[in-house]
This record gives sequence, C-alpha cells and structure tokens, in this order.
Amino acid sequence: MLNRIQAVGVLFILAITLYTPNLKAQSTSIYDIPLKSLNGEDINLADFKGKKILIVNTASKCGYTGQYEGLEELHQQYVDKLVIIGVPCNQFGKQEPGSSDEITAFCKKNYGVSFLMAEKTDVKGNSQHALYAWLTQKSQNGLLDAKVSWNFNKFLVDEKGNLVKHYKSSVKPMSEELVSDITK
Repeated sequence: MLNRIQAVGVLFILAITLYTPNLKAQSTSIYDIPLKSLNGEDINLADFKGKKILIVNTASKCGYTGQYEGLEELHQQYVDKLVIIGVPCNQFGKQEPGSSDEITAFCKKNYGVSFLMAEKTDVKGNSQHALYAWLTQKSQNGLLDAKVSWNFNKFLVDEKGNLVKHYKSSVKPMSEELVSDITK
C-alpha cells in the first residue's frame, strides 16, 4: 500500500503525463521531415526557413496538369519569398505513371518547370509520406485536419514552418486567394 507522499507523487506523475501532450499541438516541425528530389538528392526543408513553402501534389496526366504553368509563373514572380515543391503522386486515377526521368522531362518540355520537384510520393493511405502526414493531421501541424482528395491540392507553410492553409485542386496557382496569402 502506498503512503500519502507516494500517492501524491503517483498522482502528480499521472497528471503531468496526461496533460503534457496537450501542451504541444505541433508535435513535429516540418523542417525535420526528410524528403528526396526527383533526382534522388536530399531536400532539407530547414534550408527554406524565412520563406513560405507551397507544397503541391502533381500529376502529368490530369485535368489539372495545366496548373504547372501557373506554378512556374508563381515561382518566377515570388522566387525571393516562396519555395514551390511539386510532389508527383500516382494515387489518383494513376495519372502519374512515369519514372523520375520521365516526369522531369515532361515538366521541363511542356511547362518549363524550374521549381523544386520531389520524388514520387504517396500522399494518403498506409504508405503516406511523413510530409503529408504532417500536412494533413492537426495533431502534427497544429492547425487543421485535411484530406488530399485529388491531384494539385496545395498546402501553404509560412516563413516559420507553420501550416497556413490547404487549397483544393480547383484553386489555381495565380488565383487572387493564393497570391494574397503568399504576399501577406
């Protein structure tokens, strides 16, 4: 049987254990998540501290594929304050079947893409990449739960690594809404 001091100690430890997870809504920094580029090189997200980051799941054979043009325009216009990361994904209608080399060639030839492209990645399901777990789970990003429902969903992260907003596929890269959020 516990004496009074031991019982108080146990209750104190239990209270701290139960309360501590609620102290920190954001459990992981986006800057700590490993990511690879289409050519297999490491992407260190911490290199982008001080800039906003727009993360977009992309596909080469989608009705929204033309948004590559707007993403490149956005990249060119706001290169000093914004990093765009395209994340090819084949989970929606198998609309990104190509290899890394094929995706790179398609993006350069058809849209002149010069912004950063990550390796082909799962954005949902059992094999969801850690980046998309962070983007879509409030318990990790501290802001919202989101569902990536199709290609060209967009996530905006601020200069300090905080999730700002999730945009559906229909929001065009050069839309007033997105540009306004980037220039705030």
